[in-house]
Order: sequence, then structure tokens, then C-alpha cells
Amino acid sequence: MIKSWMIIGAVTFVVALGANILRPKDVKWFKRLRRPSWLTFEKLIPIIWTVVFICGGWSAYIVWEKNPGTYQTWFLMGLYLLLEVVIVAYSPLTLWSRNLKIGTFVGGAGSALGLIVTLIVLPVSAWAAVLLLPYLIWSPIGTYTTWVMYRLNAIDGDLNANL
Repeated sequence: MIKSWMIIGAVTFVVALGANILRPKDVKWFKRLRRPSWLTFEKLIPIIWTVVFICGGWSAYIVWEKNPGTYQTWFLMGLYLLLEVVIVAYSPLTLWSRNLKIGTFVGGAGSALGLIVTLIVLPVSAWAAVLLLPYLIWSPIGTYTTWVMYRLNAIDGDLNANL
């Protein structure tokens, strides 16, 4: 029998792969952008996101196990999925459009949605809500970093896509 944690983990993993749907020319563009001098942790970002996704999946598992198969639980699983899709959409949308303003908007939307999901999950399970804290901490940092990069790379208010 397939366990709920296996399904939640598989869905989390498959959706997370969507962040890697990037074209080499877009990655090259992103690497050439100016970064703030305080951005010394960039090499840790993949590890940070791995922790965020593991904690998010674990949180979803706890919520599922509290009341499996109910309408409320399926609704919460839909919110978790929506949150992950918004998170994963950041990289392709930002890089394909070569627009850090879009990245800032997506990051901000993800932060807001993450807070909403956490507040909805809290009455179901405090531990499930606690496991969303890494995202609630990281998302505003990533969004702010994107916004600062937008400002550093803006020319007359528009991002120079030909950097």
C-alpha cells in the first residue's frame, strides 16, 4: 500500500522540478546581473530551498494525517499545492521574461500566500504551522533580494534585458 507521505513527497518533488525548466541563455542572463554586496549566501540558496520543500511536505503530511480524506483536508492540500506552484513559478517566470520586477511580484505573492496557508493550518496542527516557518522566513528575504537586484540593474526605471 502506498503511504500518504510517499504521495506527498512525490508530488512535492515533481512540482519542485518545475523550477528547473530554464533555458541556458536565461541562466546566463541571470548570472550576469549585479548583486547587492551583502548577498554572500547565494551558494546556500539550493540548500535553503531543499529545507523549505522538505518542511513544507512534512507539514502537508501532518495535516493530511490529522484528518485524511475530508473536504477540509483536500482543500488544505490544494493550498499547499498552490503555494508550491507559486514558489516554483518564480524562476521560470523571472528568467524567461528577464524581468526582476515580475520575480519580486511572484515572491511577494508567495510570501502572502505562505502566511495565509500557515494561519489556516495553525488550528489544525501547530507543528504543521511551525514547519512552514522556514518558508515564511526565507521568502521575504528572497523577495527583497530580487527587488534590490531589480534596482541595481534598472536603467531609467526599466531592467536592461541585454546585460
